[in-house]
Amino acid sequence: MSNSVDTVAQLADVSATTLLRFATAGSVDDGKSTLVGRLLHDSKSVLTDQLEAVEAASLKRGQDTPDLALLTDGLRAEREQGITIDVAYRYFATPRRRFILADTPGHVQYTRNMVTGASTADLAVVLVDARNGVIEQTRRHAAVAALLRVPHVVLAVNKMDLVAYEEKVFAAIAEEFTAYASELGVPEITAIPISALAGDNVVEPSANMDWYGGPTVLEHLETVPVSHDLTSCHARLPVQYVIRPQTAELPDYRGYAGQIAAGTFRVGEPVTVLPSGRTSTIAGIDLLGESVDIAWTPQSVTLLLKDDIDISRGDLIVPSGDAPATTQDVEATVCHVADQPLTVGQRVLLKHTTRTVKAIVKEIESRLTLDDLSQHPNPGRLVANDIGRVKVRTAEPLALDSYAASRRTGSFLLIDPADGTTLAAGMAGEAFAGDQAVAADAVADEDGWDF
Repeated sequence: MSNSVDTVAQLADVSATTLLRFATAGSVDDGKSTLVGRLLHDSKSVLTDQLEAVEAASLKRGQDTPDLALLTDGLRAEREQGITIDVAYRYFATPRRRFILADTPGHVQYTRNMVTGASTADLAVVLVDARNGVIEQTRRHAAVAALLRVPHVVLAVNKMDLVAYEEKVFAAIAEEFTAYASELGVPEITAIPISALAGDNVVEPSANMDWYGGPTVLEHLETVPVSHDLTSCHARLPVQYVIRPQTAELPDYRGYAGQIAAGTFRVGEPVTVLPSGRTSTIAGIDLLGESVDIAWTPQSVTLLLKDDIDISRGDLIVPSGDAPATTQDVEATVCHVADQPLTVGQRVLLKHTTRTVKAIVKEIESRLTLDDLSQHPNPGRLVANDIGRVKVRTAEPLALDSYAASRRTGSFLLIDPADGTTLAAGMAGEAFAGDQAVAADAVADEDGWDF
């Protein structure tokens, strides 16, 4: 058994040193796309034909030098307006690490897209224009990063060339942002003065800021420690599909397939199926057509259990000694992402991992005011880009972890049942009112949605 644990720990170390998921964020014209373009260009991660296309587009726009922002602003509307609208994903690598980058929009109305880009990020790069300092959108991005439990935040103070590379300008912005982000609970903040247009401190150290002795952006991205401890997190497998071939070769095969959301599973381990609470033991694990003794996140596997019990899509398989409580009363913080408001009494669908259930918004407790981090009580509704605390009542029990304990199984979406529009992205809080003992008087009415 110890050999298996050692193997998983070694794989976790390899993952931590070879892959970093990060997102960029900032206000309009702070230079996010230029920074990403400079990062790709100077790290030699741009193909020749891509660079030639950017050079041609830049010349057509009357620019003498290539506009590196065009490397990421791929939509026609983005290039025409000179802004980022959608999340642009880029994959690149250096000898030290592989990267998955999400370049998110800066406009207030596209802040919702940052939730998408940063939801799986290990690090967020928040850009600030050195001329403008910390503004409301900067605080909004810091709040989203903190809410999504992004463990590392880089403050990139851009356009230092436009403030004569003054150290005091950088120091004042870094101090203000660090104080604000620390109050939000961001665990690690690194401030770096840069000029994305000129290339200062992006890939190569700047000759114009000899007063700065820290890492460049790329150096920090290559060396920041990213912990994926696969052996200690809560093991969770949301069932996506039940496999029953019923062939002559496999007449009795019954497997429960899905992607492991967190932790590890081993053959012989007692497990519980939620929300039913039925128990069994793992009899086998199939991975890529082969039988294995152990599997871990994010592998897609099929579990075979010793007992034939009722399991279907949306159920959650967990170790019997580490099962989350089930609840129909969800208290959470949500980022509202839809154009239509979220209101008290609204009927929604709640999607958690592979399970989707009916729900009602019972209460909107508060809305976060970004200026001073105060809570505005009982706002009655949340509109696009609002961050607030809500209470939601579901028709069926859910097995949610705290988002602080698991970003995968502590998160959910609220969906409009009429057209499938995503309304809000939710992060479950620590305290639940859930208790299976009260489920008896909380029966879902198929038509009335009273539960």
